[in-house]
Amino acid sequence: MTMKLLHTLALTLSLAIAAPGAWAQAWPAAKPIRLVIPFPAGGATDIIGRQVAQKLSVVLGQQVVVDNKPGAGGAIGSDLVAKAPADGYTLLMATSSTHSIGPVLNPKMPYDAVKDFAPVSHIANAPSVLVVGQNFPANTARELIDLVKRNPGKYNFGSSGIGTYPHLSAEMFKWRAGGLFAVHIPYRGTGLVITDLVAGQIAFLMDSIVSAQTHIRSGKVKPLAVSGTKRSATLPNVPTLQEVGVPGMEFGNWFGMFAPAGTAPEVVGRLNRELNAMLKAADFVEGLDKVGAEPAGGTPEQFAKTYRDESEGWKALIQRAGIKPE
Repeated sequence: MTMKLLHTLALTLSLAIAAPGAWAQAWPAAKPIRLVIPFPAGGATDIIGRQVAQKLSVVLGQQVVVDNKPGAGGAIGSDLVAKAPADGYTLLMATSSTHSIGPVLNPKMPYDAVKDFAPVSHIANAPSVLVVGQNFPANTARELIDLVKRNPGKYNFGSSGIGTYPHLSAEMFKWRAGGLFAVHIPYRGTGLVITDLVAGQIAFLMDSIVSAQTHIRSGKVKPLAVSGTKRSATLPNVPTLQEVGVPGMEFGNWFGMFAPAGTAPEVVGRLNRELNAMLKAADFVEGLDKVGAEPAGGTPEQFAKTYRDESEGWKALIQRAGIKPE
């Protein structure tokens, strides 16, 4: 082998070894980053996702573009990210619906919630709020429960789709409130439920407190109770479901970021550091507070444990209620 050939091979090898590091350092200089939100605009995931995108654009020095891809309870947008190139330029803003509930409900999901994603960061948690239309003949959670009990099958409830967090939290409410019989009407987003809720076509909705705030302030809907272990700071006069005699409703919805599996550790690490710093920034925390969400944070490994452990709790409900995928 000639010296020239040896030199060429050595150079090629050195470039191959250096390439991943050089690529990671260049990220995200090449192009804008797409943040896929697998639910419609105006929902809780969208509201929090847009706040994250705005802040990340500044700290990364690269535009982060929000891309709403709703459908199938968040599965369409999530699958898009699962199959995207693992180059750090396509990210997912996910929730309990896409990674804790959906995979348990539907074994035939187009993606594997564990194998197809690299967890980046647990961003926030938010309780649910039980709401009814302004003219609905119930002003408290207890009045709603009594009304549904006296009229089994007469009333219905809406959600953002079969197997989504709003659907499962409402099923949990029905169970914990004494086995209420109310019919589920799935929509493509909770924002779409509000129109029928106001018109009286839907009796109640277990909405994320984040997306419900606007409708509560406008007077379109009445908040009757919230999930969680304590009252929400944004709705201090609204009791918890536990306070009104409905136990087992001490949960909330998580929001977090994922990248496609195989994304460079340097990219995941950079995103995690920036997001954790963001979650300590007063203006960002204030933005979450205004919509009733609480900052989370932590390592990718801690986030992975959170959404995997939560799946077991929802599995019991799904099996008990006999909920089937669409």
